[in-house]
Amino acid sequence: MATQNPIELEGTFPLPEAQLDRFLLKITIGYPSAEDDKLLLSRFRETDPLEELVPVVASAELLKMQKACRQVHVAADVEDYIIRLVHATRQHAAVELGASPRAMLALYNAAQALAAVRGRPYVTPDDVKYIVTPVLVHRIITRAESRLRGHKAEQTLKEIMDSVFVPVEEESVAGEG
Repeated sequence: MATQNPIELEGTFPLPEAQLDRFLLKITIGYPSAEDDKLLLSRFRETDPLEELVPVVASAELLKMQKACRQVHVAADVEDYIIRLVHATRQHAAVELGASPRAMLALYNAAQALAAVRGRPYVTPDDVKYIVTPVLVHRIITRAESRLRGHKAEQTLKEIMDSVFVPVEEESVAGEG
């Protein structure tokens, strides 16, 4: 896990692509709402709750949950969908460096974890679509001319998702019962 403040970059440097590829997700949090800011001030008024943090899960239990996620079924047509998405990142005109095999595995495993969190023993195409941007956005490098035109990697991924055939969900869960 890492955080980066996009304003104060003194002492921080952009990570090389090979290191970025090792982060599972990139999530942009943004600023809290005024209501959340009020709650934050209230929580930190007299004490620092961060000093009282306790683990919410034991490491053995976390490893057990990770193993359970790997048991979530991914149908062949959903696997093919993941492969088509990854290959499309490598062929898109705005992309200089597409998603790696490690990125494909990350997308596969993140979709399995999302399905598990949603209480399902199988991955749907919607799980893949939901998680593709946080998994791949930091793993593709768009061409300089695209970036200069203000075209972001998120937009490129949306174009890719719009262009790749999505399997019908009933097909992807066929045989489940």
